[in-house]
Amino acid sequence: MKAIETLLPVFLMMVLGILARTRQWITPAQKDGAKKIVFSILFPILIFNIVFASELSFSTLLIVGYVTFGFIVAYLIGKTITGFTGRTFAHISPYLLTTCEGGNVALPLYVSIVGASHAINIVTFDMAGTIIAFVIVPVLVAKQSAGDMDLTGLLKKIFSNSFVLAVLSGLLLNLAGVYHVLQNSLFFDMYQNTISMITSPITAMILFSLGYDLKVDADTIKPIVKLGLARIMTGALIILGFFLVFPSLMQEKIFMIAVLLYFMSPTGFALPMQLAPLCKDEGDDSFMSAFISLFMIVTLCAYTGIVIMAG
Repeated sequence: MKAIETLLPVFLMMVLGILARTRQWITPAQKDGAKKIVFSILFPILIFNIVFASELSFSTLLIVGYVTFGFIVAYLIGKTITGFTGRTFAHISPYLLTTCEGGNVALPLYVSIVGASHAINIVTFDMAGTIIAFVIVPVLVAKQSAGDMDLTGLLKKIFSNSFVLAVLSGLLLNLAGVYHVLQNSLFFDMYQNTISMITSPITAMILFSLGYDLKVDADTIKPIVKLGLARIMTGALIILGFFLVFPSLMQEKIFMIAVLLYFMSPTGFALPMQLAPLCKDEGDDSFMSAFISLFMIVTLCAYTGIVIMAG
């Protein structure tokens, strides 16, 4: 029941997006305008706040470092197996093996099993997802889309990226202790309320856009299934690595459940927006939307198995 409660709003927003396209409630240009608001304005503010407000303990940084490394390995594996997953989408498919949708999928499902007091485990993994999605991916996309641009031009393109700037500024202010000062000031509630108002529309707008772009046909279903198998494999490798690198933590049932559920969750909902500069046509958008949507079946299977195991 908890899985239905978590995923029903996700699918509902995507269905609204599908209806908006099929019934022509809004045009593709209007949908792209909404995505640009999210991508260019709202998301950088969200990323800044996540980094700014994060607790950066040594043990947390070790886990974040490992997960970041795991996602990079997954990307490199994706680059080497494009012959298997399909050449048509080889320019975007390796990226879809990285990141996991923590906030809207893994976190509520995890909390339904172990309770909200242990949510920090998923949040820690998502810090690595933030580094991948909003630092490493923009750098790789800038390099891939820059072509023959010289080093100076490439660096300018990277460090003028709003997501890179959001992460760097949030990290600097975090390390300077500004967030703790703000917490003890009269302005903290005002800051929290402002951030909440700015960022609350993001998830709904992303899901609506994913639904709008969602199209599955005979030409895409085969590469989607193959890439899904590759994502399950790379997720399993990262999970295995946790048993090897953090054996004592994996002996804790609550932590192990977080690892199993998180790395069987779909690609982060925001990643397709980051890959927009690499998309050649609407077929690329449709492929990414369909891949993320259909992978939720894997997540539901994993969730069901974990609930049975935990029970």
